[in-house]
Amino acid sequence: MRHITNVVLLLTLASTLACRASSAAVKLPNPATDDSLSKTHGSQTVVLAGGCFWGIQAVFEHVKGVSSVTAGYSGGSAQTAQYETVSTGMTGHAESVRIVYDPSQISYGQLLKVFFSVAHDPTELNRQGPDDGTQYRSAIFYANDDQRRIAQAYIDQLNGAKVFAQSIVTQVVAFKAFYPAESYHQDYAVHHPDEPYIAINDLPKVEHLKQVLPELYVNK
Repeated sequence: MRHITNVVLLLTLASTLACRASSAAVKLPNPATDDSLSKTHGSQTVVLAGGCFWGIQAVFEHVKGVSSVTAGYSGGSAQTAQYETVSTGMTGHAESVRIVYDPSQISYGQLLKVFFSVAHDPTELNRQGPDDGTQYRSAIFYANDDQRRIAQAYIDQLNGAKVFAQSIVTQVVAFKAFYPAESYHQDYAVHHPDEPYIAINDLPKVEHLKQVLPELYVNK
């Protein structure tokens, strides 16, 4: 869907997609299992996938304590980590973001709260909004046992509380490698705010972050 350039068609779908984007903003409880904030400044990394990386990147660039967000590919090999190849859905990659954050400012669990509540809909299997395919799957690529434990515990907590109408389908899988996407994908939403796809699908997510989680929102 993202490759369709027919603006008329995109605008025809605007009301439907806007409703879908609105429904993705959900108030969630804090993770019952989480890291404590560090007493000293530092740098840690998390890799997440939840649909088109344009929107995920746009959201996390406005999150407190996040120093950088890079769009890219995770889950497949280096040989096939190119956009056109990944877009076939046959490479094993997911469009992902690498988030570098200060653990003294925000916890890993709080980042997951943003991920599940406003960044994407974790109940959609191998798709997200208008985008369809395994490359748009929801996934948490954990770097260590602590990340795995917190991620799985939060998923279990949310499913147990029936926060969503359907069960979360987010994969929790071991991180192997991250490959940055082509330069034209980086900060795409910032550079193309008037593009219909961005205006309909991605900018509302940033606004939802501001409204639903104002304590974590930073105006950049």
